[in-house]
Amino acid sequence: MHDIADFEGRGLVGVFVSSSEFRDAAEAQSRALGLAVPYVLVPHPVQDRTDEELVAMADGAYDAVLSAVTRRPAPPPPTLVPGAGPL
Repeated sequence: MHDIADFEGRGLVGVFVSSSEFRDAAEAQSRALGLAVPYVLVPHPVQDRTDEELVAMADGAYDAVLSAVTRRPAPPPPTLVPGAGPL
C-alpha cells in the first residue's frame, strides 16, 4: 500500500491486488494513508496454490487490473474476482 501511495504521489497510476481475506485491512490502511486507489481482490488463500492455479488466478484478474489502472480519476469500488467470496 505504501508503494502505491508513493507511485500515486509521483503521478504514476497505481492499483493493488490483494486476496479477499485482507479486504478490511486494505481499506483501513487506505483510509489511514488518505489513499483512494482502485484495487482488485483475488480468491484467498494464495500461498497454497500450485503454479498452474496461480497462473489461472492471474489470468482471471488481468481484465480487472487493467480496468482499474485505466479507469481514472474516480477510484471504483474494489473488483471482486470470481471465487474471492462476498464483499
